[in-house]
Parts: sequence; C-alpha cells; structure tokens
Amino acid sequence: MVFKRLLGSLGVGGPSVDTVLDHGTVPPGRALTGNVHLKGGGAEFDIEQITLELVARVEAESDDGEHEGAVVFDRFTVGGGFRLAEGEQRSVPFSVTLPWEAPITELHGQSLGVVLGLRTELAVAGARDRGDLDQVHVRPLPVQEAILEALGQLGYGFKSADLELGRIGGTGQQLPFYQEIELTPPPEYAHVVSEVELTFLANPEGMEVVLEADKRGGLFSEGHDALNRHVVSHEGAGHRDWNAVVGSWIRRLVDHHASHGSHSPHAYDDPYASHVQKGHHGGGDHHHGGGHHRSGPGMGTVVAAGAAGLAVGVVGGMVAAEVVDEIGDAFEGDEEDGGDEEA
Repeated sequence: MVFKRLLGSLGVGGPSVDTVLDHGTVPPGRALTGNVHLKGGGAEFDIEQITLELVARVEAESDDGEHEGAVVFDRFTVGGGFRLAEGEQRSVPFSVTLPWEAPITELHGQSLGVVLGLRTELAVAGARDRGDLDQVHVRPLPVQEAILEALGQLGYGFKSADLELGRIGGTGQQLPFYQEIELTPPPEYAHVVSEVELTFLANPEGMEVVLEADKRGGLFSEGHDALNRHVVSHEGAGHRDWNAVVGSWIRRLVDHHASHGSHSPHAYDDPYASHVQKGHHGGGDHHHGGGHHRSGPGMGTVVAAGAAGLAVGVVGGMVAAEVVDEIGDAFEGDEEDGGDEEA
C-alpha cells in the first residue's frame, strides 16, 4: 500500500513524495527496487537528500512489562542534490539490498503477522520530513522455506510470529532484533513441550537456525527452556531430506533434556549445534541428506488453515496496512537505528 503525504514541516505548497516498489515480495539479501516520485510544490525547492529507512515494529521486555515500538534497522541514501521546480514531477529510481536477517513476513502468500515498512525521508532546504511509508513483503529464502515445510510435514503447527528487541548470544546476529516463529508441537511431543520457537539468522554463506523448546511444567520441578543452534548452507537446499534433518534437531533438543532434566542449554555432539542465549533489550542474556520425503500437509498449509487470523496480518488488533501507518504516526521519536548505509 502506498501512503502519500504532503511534507508537513514545509507547510502548504511544499513538495509531495510517493514511493512505489517494483516487486510484490523479496527474499532476504536481495534487491528491493522501485521509484521515488516527487511532485513540486508552489515554489522551487532544493532536494538535498532522499533517504529510505527500513522500519520494523518490535516487542521489548522490561521490568514493567512488554512494550512495542518502531526500530529503524537500515538506512539508504538514494538521491538528492538537485532543485525541484514549481509543479515539476520527477522520479528517482533506487535499488537497495535487504539485510540477510530481514524477518519473513509471509509464507505462500499468507501473512505471518510481522510488519515491515519502507519510509522515505526528504531533506529539503535544511528541513527533514518523513513523508511516504510503504509496506515491505519478505518471502523466505529456499532453505528457510524448506525447513518450515519440513516442520509442517512433521506435524508442527504455526502459532504466531513476532520480532523481539535484543540479541542471541553465541550467534552472528547483526540486527538489533530477531524474529521468533512460534510453533505448536505434534502429538508425540505435546506432553513434554508446550511450543517450539524458531529463529533464522541468515548471512551470504548460509544460515544459523536457533531452536528453542518451551518445556511444560510438571515433568521436573518447573517448566524450563531448552535451545540449540544449527548452521546450514544455502547450497543444496533442494537436495536434502529436511524432514530427517529437522526431525533429528528436534529429537536432540527435547530428548536430551527430558532424559537428563537439565535446566541449562546444552551443546549437542552435532558439529553444527552450539549453546546459545537470548538476551532482551535492557538486560543481559537469559536464555537458541538424501532424497526428498514429503507426506501430509506442509507448513504452508498449516499457516493457511491454522492461522486464519494472521492471514490478514493481525498485530495488536489492527490489520497489517494500518500497523504500517501506525509505525509512521505513533512511533515517531521512539526508534533505535540499526546503522547507516549508502546505496
């Protein structure tokens, strides 16, 4: 959805901006392209700089509860240094690269309830105004989709997805937040595990997969979490038996802790598994083949059938487009920058 706004800081007669993206969905690490359309106002204006900001709505935990706010996690300068004549129309094309850790917003066309926005900021005659805000749709990388499909084939159901402000210790995380995809367990683990949380941390070479099992209370003295990390490559994603691979990850995650009753994360013998900790904003760390085999519904089917409320992007009781607008209007000044980058 495209939002058009007159630049308020410049008053009546200022230029307007309309940013239009070329593609419907883009995977992490790929180019996001489009055009910034400018229309001159009632006088000439010097367009000093055109900046695009990637904005995400994230959750943060603190001593007084959980809060939501907007985080700017990347910034690109895509133009500027020209004079826009009265009434002139000009288009500035751009191509910027999504961070590899950009969260997934949809799977097989179904929204996961995570909202990202691309906001356009103009620096005009010494004033800055954040004018246009567009929703960004991110689809999974092939290896991410393969893992999600395997989880669906193994009987895991999609519950929800959100963005958490903080860092996961022991990983190569780059962004100031991480995505948690919450899954309900299949019957064979339902008596032990209440849910499994999945986090993808992609990079140009491959991806870290962080799995966390939220243990049910009663098995030991209290419920507790167990988590581990696995590293996979982008290469050969379509030629592995992901059902077997992911199934072994889950078994190691759950069975080891069920048999030993450990209350701390454990590094398995798997050469790609390691101890991880999840740290939230404002505090320290406290907590991450062969041929194809497919049977039964995949995660795409589970998302479509089992999370109908999220299919319209429900976040805080608002549909996705409204939340993007909310980021621009209600969270001004309540942001953390994720770094600067010039296109």
